[in-house]
Amino acid sequence: MVHIDKQGHIDLVHLEKLLQEHPGSFVSLMHANNETGTLTPIEKVGELCRKYNAVFHSDTVQTMAHMHYDLSTLPVDFITCAAHKFHGPKGVGFLYINKRIKIHPFITGGAQERNMRGGTENVYGIIGLAKALEIAYRDLDHDTAQITELKKYMATRLKEEIPGVEFNGDVSDGNLFTVLNVSLPPSDMAEMMLFNLDIAGIAASGGSACSSGSSVGSHVLSAMKTDPERPAVRFSFSRFNTKEEIDYCILKLKEFCLQKA
Repeated sequence: MVHIDKQGHIDLVHLEKLLQEHPGSFVSLMHANNETGTLTPIEKVGELCRKYNAVFHSDTVQTMAHMHYDLSTLPVDFITCAAHKFHGPKGVGFLYINKRIKIHPFITGGAQERNMRGGTENVYGIIGLAKALEIAYRDLDHDTAQITELKKYMATRLKEEIPGVEFNGDVSDGNLFTVLNVSLPPSDMAEMMLFNLDIAGIAASGGSACSSGSSVGSHVLSAMKTDPERPAVRFSFSRFNTKEEIDYCILKLKEFCLQKA
């Protein structure tokens, strides 16, 4: 497993060492971490993989339709996408396979999807994904500016209202603008934080959204060696959010941090 630093950045020197020791490997790295938003420089990773004849897959679920891609030049062999991350239908996504890669079907029995996956296609989902992707790229520059401003606004207001608040991952410009992972000060109510937020009508998670409700700690934050005594809450932003919602959220967070068990 490749090393990361305290902000979750991939150690490229260690990755190259691993590739030197194991040429022809399969490398799978997230473009943006779903809990912290820290980005992986997939162009540099891809170049290293090509140098050592490795196959490179990147999970771009968090970044597809939120960043520009040129797959004709990007040195990646596989990328994956999920439509619901850009307001498309749930349960549908796509896998991009570089034409230089030849794979065998995982599900046989039909000629669907160029003989790669037998079974009736989800036509409604495919159309919904395509339309959502079209809209997302049509409005990409506007939405990026709007959502980036919301994230910066929340980070600034949190620092003003909750002394001792910290952030997990790299929150500087250039990283994923749709996710903010907040490390709150130790509190008697830490274990009830997500429950109280839910009761207040605030959608948040302690780690990845797909594991909400799990009592298992975040393996991502554990690998980054964050303080386990500080409750970590993950907030996500979209073009449908407002500053008024953020103000309400911070008001409730401040109340919960001051509560006594």
